[in-house]
Amino acid sequence: MFSLSPSCDRFDPCTPWQAVIRCIGAEMARNLLQTFDLTILGGERLLRIHQLKLPLDAQPDEETLRRLCARQLRIAEKQLRSVRLQKRSVDARDKGDVHFSLTVDAELSDAKMEASLAAKFRPNQVTVVSSTKPAESVMELNLPPWNRASRPVVVGAGPTGLFCALTLARRGAKPILMERGQPVEQRVRDVEKLERQAILNEESNVLFGEGGAGAFSDGKLTCGLNSPHIQTVLQTLYQCGAPESILTAQKPHVGTDVLRQVLVCARQKLIELGGEVRFGCKVTGLALRDGKVCGVQYQETAQGIDAGFIETDSVFLAIGHSARDTYRWLYELGLPMEPKPFAIGARIEHPQSLIDRGQYGPAAGHPALPPAEYKLNVPTPDKRGVYTFCMCPGGQVIAAVSEADGVNVNGMSLHARNGENSNAALLVGVRPEDFGSDHPLAGIEFQRKIEQAAFRATGSFRAPCQKVGDLLNGRETKTLGEVRPTYLPGVEPGDLRCCLPDFVIDNYRLALPQLGRRLRGFDWDEALLTGPETRSSSPLRILRNARRESPIGGVYPLGEGAGYAGGIVSAAVDGLCAGMTCDAQE
Repeated sequence: MFSLSPSCDRFDPCTPWQAVIRCIGAEMARNLLQTFDLTILGGERLLRIHQLKLPLDAQPDEETLRRLCARQLRIAEKQLRSVRLQKRSVDARDKGDVHFSLTVDAELSDAKMEASLAAKFRPNQVTVVSSTKPAESVMELNLPPWNRASRPVVVGAGPTGLFCALTLARRGAKPILMERGQPVEQRVRDVEKLERQAILNEESNVLFGEGGAGAFSDGKLTCGLNSPHIQTVLQTLYQCGAPESILTAQKPHVGTDVLRQVLVCARQKLIELGGEVRFGCKVTGLALRDGKVCGVQYQETAQGIDAGFIETDSVFLAIGHSARDTYRWLYELGLPMEPKPFAIGARIEHPQSLIDRGQYGPAAGHPALPPAEYKLNVPTPDKRGVYTFCMCPGGQVIAAVSEADGVNVNGMSLHARNGENSNAALLVGVRPEDFGSDHPLAGIEFQRKIEQAAFRATGSFRAPCQKVGDLLNGRETKTLGEVRPTYLPGVEPGDLRCCLPDFVIDNYRLALPQLGRRLRGFDWDEALLTGPETRSSSPLRILRNARRESPIGGVYPLGEGAGYAGGIVSAAVDGLCAGMTCDAQE
């Protein structure tokens, strides 16, 4: 047998094989297949068919998929051995013809036909791929055993820490996962106290606790990475109770309600694998010996007292983007870090029906269509840009605070996304030179000043808000309009200049009319801006090498808090990779 085999994990079998077919011709390719029984990556060959059109009223069942594939390939349905849905998305580019666009893998009864069929189409229509087994979850991976004598400590139970701990546990490391906040069941109650009674628990809130900030979000599972481990993350979430649709949706999401259930299941699996989870335990220091970590100090957050010391030679820092006190003592310890750009702004709210009409046109309201999403950006003369981030269809604006004298907002959606309003962060870029200092922690102080200004403006955790029409016309909002705010503990109409820098407001005035031309209704006068939103990402980066290890031996800065991820999946992948590769070279 003659086989093509990749030399690195970035090899894409589709493009090279398609190129071979086009270079030598379909007839010669078919002869090669017959002569050498040529395989790609040792697996059976499939045809991956892109851009199959599915009407809104149709279901992507096997019968329908067979019919669509046969029609596209111009063959009889009986020539298809099997079909499998890979991706489904909404195509609303033509508002008069909104439909679903499918990607389907088809196996032919006669494998020798695949080369000649593929040669008839452009690569964006049909490609030859290798059949592979479904992606494995973390619990199914074949991983090397843990080689170190001591148990590793993972600091933080967000997606980075959770996937790092699961991977280490799968290797037999028996990791200790330490989380300053509370398990998700208690977190929900603590968040409700802030929303209903304006009582903040500084250690258990939207930002701190099991699941990290992503536990109170839309639960988006999109990712800009090109990594095979993305599918491992998705499979793991699916095995822990996330809907099967995340495996095929173009823009998968779980919603905050489902994600909380997934977290409980993942916690149990970690414990079953030999891991240990300690909630209400905040790591307060690292012990060093000869430039390497030898242990961690921690305190119980409920009592605020030093509670103990754990000997370890491996510490994985998955601290999240809001662990300001942890950043401080890490800096004082000598862990190298540097300021980095991020973005600030406010949450913009519209009626979801308005966004549906803008995106779907006459098809808006069709029961098969999900609540519409958007992702917008425009350049600005100062090169900061204005863009939307973390859009939450049918969601609500939430209080994402961890300090008693600040106001900060974020967005969240349930799985059903059935709320009255949509919301998204409308952000403007911030540069380190805006911080007023080159100190690595200067970005934190920049965030804090904005949050404290908002708190002073309202005298509470209520958030300042302003209608888009008032902002564009340079006037204060005195009464709320047609958009009912979803933010709890509540809003105070006013002027966002009370907390946001002038360059943010000035860029809003430039960008909003342009965004309205891209999405009809986006710059509607009655749309509501609630702010500030300052914690879009980490304001600093903790330095590490290619092995994810800091200059302090045995300390691994990971995820969004260390400046290396941006979202649930990318954060989870960073943690997973750290858990897989740590000590593997030794």
